[in-house]
Amino acid sequence: MNQTNKRLPHISLRVKALTALLGAFFLAFPAFAHTGEGLVGGFYSGFLHPVLGWDHVAAMVAVGLWGAFLRAPAIYILPIVFPVIMALGGAAGVVGAPLPYVEIGIALSSVLLGLLIAFAVKSPLWLATVIVGIFAVFHGHAHGTELPQASNAMSFSIGFVLATGLLHLLGIGLGVFIGRPGGKIAVRVMGALIALAGFGFLFGII
Repeated sequence: MNQTNKRLPHISLRVKALTALLGAFFLAFPAFAHTGEGLVGGFYSGFLHPVLGWDHVAAMVAVGLWGAFLRAPAIYILPIVFPVIMALGGAAGVVGAPLPYVEIGIALSSVLLGLLIAFAVKSPLWLATVIVGIFAVFHGHAHGTELPQASNAMSFSIGFVLATGLLHLLGIGLGVFIGRPGGKIAVRVMGALIALAGFGFLFGII
């Protein structure tokens, strides 16, 4: 048995362990979507806001994962498109522009993005950008409606966008498994878990 074959069981165990950990993470917290509501301080509160909203976490990780799955240039473009469009959606929320079914749109973002990863959908870049952009509007609007309550809106926004970017990077980082033995299966399982979490968020709303 060569050295590569000896390493395969260890890689497989790592992939299984990571998948189990993500499964516990995404399935344990669907009832706590948007637990960041009410954090109305400055930078620190803005940074914690998306991290404590599990529906936001799931969608942000999914954007990074799907970008990694689609490879360049999507791996660079999607994590940029989302926060930019999210900021526009946030501005709409700040000024009170109506947007129906915001919470449902947020939950569906995890469902659809997770399913796209789970079924290894190789979408054209323009379509992937549109899908991510649409969901970004819902996420931005939801948090934009809370922004006027912040004691320092600018610091809050910077913290929020930074945390969102780091969640994208987490998804991209998990995407490195794609290039390893069994990695594509592991990433697809992660997508399925994100979709399941999204269904949990959705059933908690309707």
